Amino acid sequence: MNPNPAPPLADIVRPTLLLDMPRLAERLGAPVLLASETFQHTGSFKFRAAYHLARNVPQQKIITASSGNYGQALAYACKLLGKQAIVVMPQNSAQVKIDAVREYGAQVDLIDVNVIPRATRVAQLAAEHPDAYVASAYDDPLVIAGNASLGAELARVSPAFDFILAPIGGGGLSAGIIQGLRASGNTTPVVGAEPLWGNDAARSLRAGEIVANEREPQTIADGARTTSLGKHNWAILRDGIHSIVEVPEENIAQGVRLLFTYANLKAEPTGALTVGAVLTQPEFFRGRRICCVISGGNVDARVYQQLLSA
Repeated sequence: MNPNPAPPLADIVRPTLLLDMPRLAERLGAPVLLASETFQHTGSFKFRAAYHLARNVPQQKIITASSGNYGQALAYACKLLGKQAIVVMPQNSAQVKIDAVREYGAQVDLIDVNVIPRATRVAQLAAEHPDAYVASAYDDPLVIAGNASLGAELARVSPAFDFILAPIGGGGLSAGIIQGLRASGNTTPVVGAEPLWGNDAARSLRAGEIVANEREPQTIADGARTTSLGKHNWAILRDGIHSIVEVPEENIAQGVRLLFTYANLKAEPTGALTVGAVLTQPEFFRGRRICCVISGGNVDARVYQQLLSA
């Protein structure tokens, strides 16, 4: 008898949507292919990690902290698997993300991160629920392995890319893509795209060790509001990532607008980081065949309207 009858990730994940947008490529000065996860289950790549983790841990209750995308993904994964999710979220998370986590059936625990850090609240809940699995949104081998499924998909794209650009916050996506590429025998360099306001990953790469932000950065790229890279992620990124582009807030916003105007694609600010990276270092990417991973499209309607009308 199969001890785990639930479908594996490969059978349930939606393949990433590959978009060739000539107008956007001309605007950016590089032959860009978009790998959009905006139509993934729950609207972002996080479903890959969340489902893989929830399926492979024995616990029936899972606790995590999330700005929204991982929370949504874990809530839905637990719903599919008949498990329970408790999600700690900053009270200033996008309302659309808070609502979605609840609609998928998870318990939402809202906090003021200026009063109590996410990790502290998660630890409190873990003490109250000793039977639960505490799931990091990025710093977990199961999370990385789930995200590696995207790297494996990109490894099969032909012709090969000169660079693959991926948003980077805690490092789960970029580490996963690198792992998936390498497992497929693909050595395409991966470049991280990180908000300048929360540039701990770039500083870590320069220092050769994990360097943390003093506090949670309040960048518009809310999916990258992490205080530091995860240790499991750093073990892959310190030697596996090519470089990290530190993207100013105005270029993140411009990336959102360009995806709307030239690709007819709704992306959240974190998802637009890779386009923002090309805008930040145009000379480096000019003429290169690049893949911009658009990590998600879950953005509050009011915020989206403000970004488009700026």
